[in-house]
Amino acid sequence: MFRFEDPIYLYLLLLIPLLAIVRFVAYRNQKKRLRKFGEPQLLKALMPDVSRWRPGVKFWLLEAALALLIVMLARPQLGTKISHEKRSGIETIICIDISNSMLAEDVAPSRLDRAKMMVENLVDHFSDDKIGLIVFAGDAFVQLPITSDYVSAKMFLSSIDPSMMGTQGTDIARAVDMATHSFTQETGIGKAIIVITDGEDHEGGAVEAAEAAKKADMRVYMLGIGSKQGAPIPIPHTGDYMTDNTGQTVMSALNEDMCKQIASAGGGAYIHVENNSNAQDLLDQELEKLAKKETKATVYSDYDEQFQAFGILALLLLIIEVCLLESKNPLLKNISLFGSRRKSVATLLLLLVAIGAGAQTDRQYVRQGNKQFRAGNYADAEVSYRKALEKNNRNTQASYNLGNALLMQNKDSAAVAEFERAAKGEPNSLRKSKAYHNMGVVCQRHQMFGEAIEAYKQSLRLNPHDDETRYNLELCKRQQKQQQQNQQNKQDQQKQDQQKQDQQQKQQQEKQKQEQQKQEPKMSKENAEQLLNAAMQQEKQTQDRMKKAQQRPQKRSIEKNW
Repeated sequence: MFRFEDPIYLYLLLLIPLLAIVRFVAYRNQKKRLRKFGEPQLLKALMPDVSRWRPGVKFWLLEAALALLIVMLARPQLGTKISHEKRSGIETIICIDISNSMLAEDVAPSRLDRAKMMVENLVDHFSDDKIGLIVFAGDAFVQLPITSDYVSAKMFLSSIDPSMMGTQGTDIARAVDMATHSFTQETGIGKAIIVITDGEDHEGGAVEAAEAAKKADMRVYMLGIGSKQGAPIPIPHTGDYMTDNTGQTVMSALNEDMCKQIASAGGGAYIHVENNSNAQDLLDQELEKLAKKETKATVYSDYDEQFQAFGILALLLLIIEVCLLESKNPLLKNISLFGSRRKSVATLLLLLVAIGAGAQTDRQYVRQGNKQFRAGNYADAEVSYRKALEKNNRNTQASYNLGNALLMQNKDSAAVAEFERAAKGEPNSLRKSKAYHNMGVVCQRHQMFGEAIEAYKQSLRLNPHDDETRYNLELCKRQQKQQQQNQQNKQDQQKQDQQKQDQQQKQQQEKQKQEQQKQEPKMSKENAEQLLNAAMQQEKQTQDRMKKAQQRPQKRSIEKNW
């Protein structure tokens, strides 16, 4: 398929007929002036070296060269190729828990946000593997069928939210069962099911589903997110917390025992996500154990620039125009291949531009991305920077700028990865310092103060005069200290509340024992028979209701909506 990236420049083609009209009028006026000197036949005999057709040919050669240069400005592209590549990897289905309990903030910034960051890092580590995405709560559905398109995986990941699910709760069994039916039919390839959840399984059956997946040569890995102490579940945009049927605030805690049982039944492993990098390393080690197989992957190739061909044609036309003389010279004694010096210099410059255009495409993509970034088109700028890295993966400027574009789109984990790559290969200490500074900003935003402090220190080592980094470092240290104090106060408060609840329970139990000791139940034989008959009658009514309920169609009821 053929297209123009900047078709607005094609309006310049209107200059072609306009110049033709100007040339025609000038030619008419020239003929009128020549008639004033004498008859045309006499003038032709007096000027034997003048050619009638060479000036016209030279003009149309210039017109054609101008048209080709305008087409070059419009950036002709040819692409939309679908190529089939052979890759050696595994198949992975990621199941993300998006129940309301994943909104708890015992893990900064929240359990769900940390899960998204984990998946982004996981996708960035994939190269030849296939990936699929399933979201679940009280129900489950496939968000992304298994594919090799990692860009689409990140795009679908950014739109995940608990509001997507009409049925709340947590049904891990349904997610695992759906994942087992979402792989391809290829055999001999490692298949992994990665479940990211807080382990609160309200429906049951998850262990049996994991065992069934293991029998089908699949492995189930559990990534637990949250704390054992638990945290309240915030209600979005209200400032309140969720309550149960009795009106008490729900405390959602990580159920590690359940996660370990599911992972053991599925032949996989359980990993507690406390730090993204450590959990990522452990998960990579587990996935490396799976068998890899050569598979065919359908890859979409982007549009390719085709301006080089138009540039070469324009250059050839200009060379022909320069070599073609306006006057006849049968003896070829005074031929000047390039005419005047000015034309020869212009021809050489065009040749250098055409050669340089093909040799420095990565720089052109960077300049294009910078233009789009300044205009606020961060998604387009990301595409341009990625194209530059495809042309030259050592272009640290493209990596650094790509990190900034990702940062503006709130793709923080991917931005940190690009800043790290730019910092490793960047010879410029100032830009390297900025890369570490931006890494610190991202970590500080997500309250990962330890990592932020290290990044700021690296930045100051390279650029000690950066006052902004020094200010952020001091602020980050204070925030870290405040966070530790808040956590300690929170733990102390929880301990005090637990002690108070234990004391109240003990007091209530003592009161109940005292009241039972005071009451001496007295019951006659007649009263006992009446109570027994009433109980038998109530039991009969209960059995009748159960029979009627069994005859009705069963409906699924969810008592817990977190």
